[in-house]
This record gives sequence, structure tokens and C-alpha cells, in this order.
Amino acid sequence: MSSIVAGWQALSYGGPLVYPLLVLGVLAFIIIVDRVVAYRRCLRLPAEIAALVETYGFAWSELERRLETLPEHNAYRRFLGVIAQNRHQPAWWVESRAGDEAGSIERTLSRGLWILETVVTAAPLLGLLGTITGMMQAFKVIGGSGLVAPTEVTAGVAEALIATALGLLIAVFALFGFNFFARVQSQALDRMERLGSRLVDHIRLDQEGGEPARIAPVEPLPTRGRA
Repeated sequence: MSSIVAGWQALSYGGPLVYPLLVLGVLAFIIIVDRVVAYRRCLRLPAEIAALVETYGFAWSELERRLETLPEHNAYRRFLGVIAQNRHQPAWWVESRAGDEAGSIERTLSRGLWILETVVTAAPLLGLLGTITGMMQAFKVIGGSGLVAPTEVTAGVAEALIATALGLLIAVFALFGFNFFARVQSQALDRMERLGSRLVDHIRLDQEGGEPARIAPVEPLPTRGRA
């Protein structure tokens, strides 16, 4: 408890800009925790489903049965389910519906990441602003009383350093979180694209094998009567 109080007292020397920086830090922490929970729930793909999709000639009923075991908000269930539901439609139609669903999933996964991106940019700028105001305070003391009040000069320098360090710390924290989630999202979408291509290829094979090309009957040539 005493360490928390001491830490808060140290931050209080950073000036008024410490408070918006702390707000940005809390927002970044909330978004990171929210995305960790959401990604763990949405991006779970059992190995048996991935292996089934990679298998040549699997049964659609088996795929649907396995997808139903996943939660409704699971991204792979949503994406693969759209393809399975439209498998009787032309391949170009299936690809269009799958692309729309992938875009919706990407928007769901990206929810709140713009806040992290904003924190990465805004936190160092606020820290720099705290540096400027702190140094201005120190120079004001020096210009007004010379070195008669060294403690006041030290307070201005401390304000500058604390604001800068806090802004950089929050920015680095948000940057690592943003890059991690962007990487996980990119890998998930690439995996969906690969599995979706397998299903669309399966649909093409089903349509080609289930509807053989019809050959028009050859009409006999008209015969000319003998003279």
C-alpha cells in the first residue's frame, strides 16, 4: 500500500498532463484485456475441423455437425458455415458471400484497435507537451530568481521528465498490444482464406461430378430420295 502511495506522489510531480496520460493508459489496458478475451473466444479452431476441411471428398453433413459444436460467435463457424450453407449455389456466388462474411469478421476483430493506435500516437505527444511545460516552468524560475530557489527548478525538470517517461511507457505498452492483435488477426484471416479455398474447390468438384455435361442428341442427316 505504501509503495502505491509513493508511486502516486511521484506521478503527481509530473504536472497536470499526467491525468490525461493516465486516462489513455487505462483505455489501452481495457482494450487489450477486451481483445484478449474476444480473440480467445472467437478464434478457436479445433484441429479435427481443420483436418476435415483439408481432406479430399469429406461429407458436408459431417462438417456442419462439427461446426455446430462451436459457439455461434466463433469466427470460423461463421465463415465456414456461410460457405457450407450456400454450397448448392454457383461458386462465384459462394465466394462473394464468403468475402462479405470475412469483411464482417475483420470488422469484429478490429473493434477498439483504433483506440490503441490513437494512444500510440497521442501519448508521446502529450508527454512531449509535458516536457515543454516543465522546462518552461524551470526557465521561468531561473529567469525570475536566478539560482536562489533551486528546488523550484528541480520541480520543473521533474515535471518534464515524468511526463515524458509516462507518455513513452504508455505508448510502448499500446504499441505492443496493437501489433500483437494485428498479427493474430492477419494470421486468422489468412487461415480462413485457405480453408475457404478448400471448400470452394470442393463445391466445384461436387458441381462438376454431380451434374455431368449433357450431350445433345445427333440428328440424322436428311436422306435424298433417289431419282
